[in-house]
Amino acid sequence: MLSNEERAFFARTQPWGFILFKRNIEDRRQVLELTQGLRAAVGRHAAILIDQEGGRVQRMRAPHWPAYPPARWFGQVNNPAQRAALARLSARLMAHDLREVGIDVDCAPVLDVPVAGAHDVIGDRAFSFQPDEVARLGRAVAEGLIAGGVLPVIKHMPGHGRAGADSHHNLPHVAASRAALRAQDFMPFRHLADMPMAMTAHVVFEAIDAAGPATTSRKVFRRIIRGEIGYDGLVMTDDLSMKALSGSFADRALAAYAAGCDIVLHCNGVMDEMAAVAEVARPLAGAARRRARAALGRIAHLPEPLDRAMLADDISRILAAAA
Repeated sequence: MLSNEERAFFARTQPWGFILFKRNIEDRRQVLELTQGLRAAVGRHAAILIDQEGGRVQRMRAPHWPAYPPARWFGQVNNPAQRAALARLSARLMAHDLREVGIDVDCAPVLDVPVAGAHDVIGDRAFSFQPDEVARLGRAVAEGLIAGGVLPVIKHMPGHGRAGADSHHNLPHVAASRAALRAQDFMPFRHLADMPMAMTAHVVFEAIDAAGPATTSRKVFRRIIRGEIGYDGLVMTDDLSMKALSGSFADRALAAYAAGCDIVLHCNGVMDEMAAVAEVARPLAGAARRRARAALGRIAHLPEPLDRAMLADDISRILAAAA
């Protein structure tokens, strides 16, 4: 649960939202009490995020929650006509799990398109090696989450699939031409540019800006994210504490804001680092405030009804695949 120091810090700094990790998760009752406590600390219904993709990236796990298959499983379902339906259903079930414990933002779906020889940090988190199939299944997942009252976050814009390194530990450089990036990496993001929220990639795209990763690159934001992709939703950084980034935490946050990010994300819970980020964090204003309101507006509805009995066979297929 929250310490007195954390409560006081959150009350003073007023973050837009919070993100939970496996270290924060025990069981349903504990998570609900935590989400309620976080919102009480800031005195409002703040957004609460989690990474719940399925497969190896699933913070809420058995025995208290179902295991879900990785994205790649949906792309390999034998009947192509069933792939999107099963992906949407899986996301709708996840949304139910999240909503009942007070979580309303899921950092999914992954829209990255992997290539042969890339680092496996994405791997089976990607739906397919084909960008059109990634776009189709990514939309199914995003729409399933929204139907369940959970905001999706498309990631990692404008693409992490070619990265030869894990940005948790190193800064990846991608040497592909802009034409190649346009044809493959950017394509799923263009198709889902109507989605309300996105997360950046800590990846250097040398054909666009060899000086720094997308998260801190004004060129990538202007030319690609807001330009070629045409994305006008709320953009959040990937975790500022990942080792792909350098400099102080204040410098990292300021560089992300200067590039065009609306929100900066810090994940490891280290108080000194959080304080450094909070010291330079910008209050939401102007276009960023508009985007944040529009994003949360997409889930300002009662969840779509879920008839588990009617869907029992399909649900069993999904969970059996995960097992």
